[in-house]
Parts: sequence; structure tokens; C-alpha cells
Amino acid sequence: MTTSDTWKKSSYSGGGEGNACVEVAHRHPRIAVRDSKAPERAVLSFPAHAFAAFTGHLGTCEAVGGE
Repeated sequence: MTTSDTWKKSSYSGGGEGNACVEVAHRHPRIAVRDSKAPERAVLSFPAHAFAAFTGHLGTCEAVGGE
């Protein structure tokens, strides 16, 4: 699905072309998330407050296996 949203890639996109990540777009009052390798495929959508809580928790994890 192609939209006029402004998609932003993660700052942790990896090397190369930076396409090994997810992209996010603000669709008030929700946050849309898609796979940067397949942007035409399905988009996930979350309430903005839930996405903020999720990303905030990620910042507190010490490693990928953190809780």
C-alpha cells in the first residue's frame, strides 16, 4: 500500500542502504509501522500511547534478551 505518509527509518537500520529495519509514520492518533524491505506489504498500526510505551521499554533493555 502506497500512501503519502512521511516514513522514517530507525536510527538502528544497519549498514548498506539501511533497509534492514522497520519504518514508522505518524497517522494521528496512531503510529504506523512497516518493513522497509517490503513497504508495499501490510502496515501495522498502534495507538500512539502504546507505541511510546513499547519504545520506552526498549530503551530500558540491556540486551536483545533483556526483560
